Amino acid sequence: MSEHDSEHPFERLDPSFLMDAIETKGYWCDGRTFPLNSYENRVYQVGIEEEQPLIAKFYRPDRWSREQILEEHEFSFELAEQELPVVTPIRDDSGESLYEYKGFMFSLFPRKGGHAPELDNPDNLFILGRLLGRMHSIGSVKSFQHRPEINSQNFGYDSAAFISEHFMPAELKTAYDSLCRDLLQAIDEILARTGDVKKIRVHGDCHSGNMLWRDDAPHFVDFDDSRMAPAMQDIWMLLSGDRFEQTAQLSEIVDGYNEFYDFQTRELQLIEVLRTLRIMHYSAWLARRWNDPAFPHSFSWFNTVRYWSEHVLELREQMALLQEPPLTLM
Repeated sequence: MSEHDSEHPFERLDPSFLMDAIETKGYWCDGRTFPLNSYENRVYQVGIEEEQPLIAKFYRPDRWSREQILEEHEFSFELAEQELPVVTPIRDDSGESLYEYKGFMFSLFPRKGGHAPELDNPDNLFILGRLLGRMHSIGSVKSFQHRPEINSQNFGYDSAAFISEHFMPAELKTAYDSLCRDLLQAIDEILARTGDVKKIRVHGDCHSGNMLWRDDAPHFVDFDDSRMAPAMQDIWMLLSGDRFEQTAQLSEIVDGYNEFYDFQTRELQLIEVLRTLRIMHYSAWLARRWNDPAFPHSFSWFNTVRYWSEHVLELREQMALLQEPPLTLM
C-alpha cells in the first residue's frame, strides 16, 4: 500500500516531520514553523539557525507528477535567467530543486516580503502589462510537455459532471445541468469563432495574491497552476468593475504588454470564456478537496444549498455576459 492511502495525507505534516525533511537538505531548523495560507499544497515558514527563514512547500500527493512539477520549476528558472522578478525554488549543490522525504515531494524558497499590488492604479497596470509581455515572450518559446492545458473539457465539462454527480442538491440539479449544457455550448461556439489561438506557458493563476509589490515593482510567486493556455489567461484576472472600467484597465495593460509581446486582439473574445471556466473549475476544486479537513474548516460557506443557489445564479450571469460583444481597446 502507498504511504498516501490514508484519507488525509497532510495530517502527517507536524512540526517534527517538517524539520526532519528540511534538515535532510543541510539546514538546521530552530524549531519555529508557521503555516502560510495555502490549501492545494501545504506551505510553511520555517526558522533556520543563524540564517533567514525559508519557505517550505509540500506538494499535494497525486496532484502533479514529478515531471510536471519540474516543468514548473524550469519555467520559473527561465524567467529569472532573463531577469524577470519571480521567486524561484532553491537549488541544492547538485542543482536539484525538488526533493522527496517519506513519500512527500517538497521544495524550498527564499522568504520575500511585499504587499499586493493596487490594481486600481493605471501606472501599476502598465507595469504589470510590461512584465506579462516579457513573461509571455519567454513562455511562447517552447511548450510544456507534461503539464496540461486549460480547455473547456478539463475546466468546464469535467467540473460540471463532478459537481452534478456528487454535490449539486437534488432541487437544483435539473436547472444546473441544463444551464451548464448551454454555457459550455456557448463557450465552444466562441472558441470556434476565435479560431486557432496560440497556447503558451502562462502563470495560470495571475491574481493579486500571487504578486508581491516591493522595490516599486511586482514580483510573481506560486507558479503551481502554470499550464498551457491563451495569453489572455494571465490578463483577464487583472480586470474588475464594469465594462467601462475594464476597458480602461485593459488598455493600460496592453500598452505595456505590447512593448515586449504582441497582444492578439481576437483573444478579447476569450475574457468571459476564461472567467466562466474558472468559476466552474473553482467550485469543482473545492468539491474535489472536501475530504481534506482544511477545506470544511476554511470554506465553511461551501456545499450549502445557499452556496449552490448562488453558484447557479453566477453562472446565469456569465451566460448573459457571454452573449455580449467582447471588450474593445481604447
